[in-house]
Amino acid sequence: MKKFLIALLVVLLMISGCVLAEGTGLTKDLVVLFTSDVHCGVDQGFTYAGLKAIRDGLEESNYVLLVDDGDSIQGEPVGLMTKGEACIRLMNAMEYDIAIPGNHEFDYTVEQFMKLTEQAEFPYICCNFRKDGELVFQPYIIREFDGVKIGFVGVDTPETLTSSTPRFFQNEAGEYIYDFCQGGDGSAFYAAVQKAVDDVRAEGAEYVFLLAHLGNEAVLKPYTYADVIENTTGIDVLLDGHSHDTDRVVMKNKNGDTVIRQACGTKLAAVGWAEISAETGKVDTGLFTWNNSMTVPELLGIENEMTAKLQEELTPIRSKLTSVIGTTKVTLMINDPEAKDASGKPIRLIRMAETNIGDLAADAYRIIAGADIGFVSGGCFRSGIQEGDITTMDILNVFPFGNKVLAVEATGQQILDALEFGARAVPEENGAFLHPSGLTYEIHTYLPNPCSTDDNGLFTGVEGERRVKNVKVNGEPIDPEKTYTVASLNYTLKNQGDGQTAFQDTKIVWQSDDLDYELLVNYIQNNLGGVIGEEYENPYGSERVVAVQAAPVE
Repeated sequence: MKKFLIALLVVLLMISGCVLAEGTGLTKDLVVLFTSDVHCGVDQGFTYAGLKAIRDGLEESNYVLLVDDGDSIQGEPVGLMTKGEACIRLMNAMEYDIAIPGNHEFDYTVEQFMKLTEQAEFPYICCNFRKDGELVFQPYIIREFDGVKIGFVGVDTPETLTSSTPRFFQNEAGEYIYDFCQGGDGSAFYAAVQKAVDDVRAEGAEYVFLLAHLGNEAVLKPYTYADVIENTTGIDVLLDGHSHDTDRVVMKNKNGDTVIRQACGTKLAAVGWAEISAETGKVDTGLFTWNNSMTVPELLGIENEMTAKLQEELTPIRSKLTSVIGTTKVTLMINDPEAKDASGKPIRLIRMAETNIGDLAADAYRIIAGADIGFVSGGCFRSGIQEGDITTMDILNVFPFGNKVLAVEATGQQILDALEFGARAVPEENGAFLHPSGLTYEIHTYLPNPCSTDDNGLFTGVEGERRVKNVKVNGEPIDPEKTYTVASLNYTLKNQGDGQTAFQDTKIVWQSDDLDYELLVNYIQNNLGGVIGEEYENPYGSERVVAVQAAPVE
């Protein structure tokens, strides 16, 4: 079966693509395997053992490089409980050739990530991550085969400043000392990419791959992959991450030349590839995909060096987290249980609409803190919970970031501003979307986004008619002048997470020594008697957030 799998993958690689050159000096085809948004899912989908089997099989007759497009070291307990170190050890064992940072590489602080890069046995590259105006990493790297130079340029989304923790990029005075060439119309960002591409070309690179963590969501403009391609020249292939999509797009660059963009999803459900044909000089991209509940090694009986490495890193952590802390009679959702996107994948509802797991977490933090209102932003959730017994690991998979829970005093106006900023992208995804407890509100989605932000993506105010209306606290209309207590994560209330600044000047009146997932365990055990029941049975929540899609008839 293993030989059949590898043979099938090689056949897929032989599909012809777009002509970028007539022949090369290569004596063998070059295959660039790429992963992105693994988010610690090292034993899911293909798993690292399956990825090694692919690489080993292809290396029998091809040159092969393995690269990663970011968000590898965060997302599950193995990352959180080792602050990314176990993930780097596994990437070393996989013999990655090149990696770039994603926004979540910085979730354990910038300082911790820099320590991890020293442990890595492969280089990190990035052309737009700077400290005090100077690049932190090399912007590009060249790999040479049979005298043919292949250039790899790294780039990370400027949205990192808000989708990780903004405070991590600032000094003690709150001044930004790190940046990602963000701001304005994106021209400085495009210029950073263009300079790196021009420089690697000047060093003789015949092909240029942009290893990117950019994505395709409208809220990411002007930093999407399409924005970069349309405003640059000299890139042959853009291998992308961040949005967790699997799209392949062929489009024109600033000069009208063809560029291929390929993404590869998340959690190793797909492995991306790009091939340069030695015979024709053609380049193409595609995916090895796996949509089964069983992993590739489980189904095909694959065992190799990575099998033991995975057990070595994962077993000690999981043995500490397998105790049952309760049960749920309903499935708690982060994805829409019915709707799918154009590619057939579940829609990530948690960042655009109310869900039952959002209600559960917001209730937990409000009730434990004794606050009037509870909020949890959609970007803080990473997993749902299946019906049945619940373990500590299940809860940690929901909240793998290790945030603290606070309560602050906030005016009604500050709460209204926070809701407006969180609702600005609906019906599109936005990590700042707020799931409430003790509060209800409407989002009038037919109205345009009225929120303004600064060059760093931080909320600066509301200009124009508000989309958020009919806000009620415990059934009563919110009073903009009144002071309420609000419980949420420090990421949202004080660390400017997702660009949220509405609560910056509020007074902290309560804080927990426990982490977010520990408080959720506490709530399930002590407040719900260990059973999540019918009050959370509707996957779409309890109508705390209502989307109004058309203007009321006068």
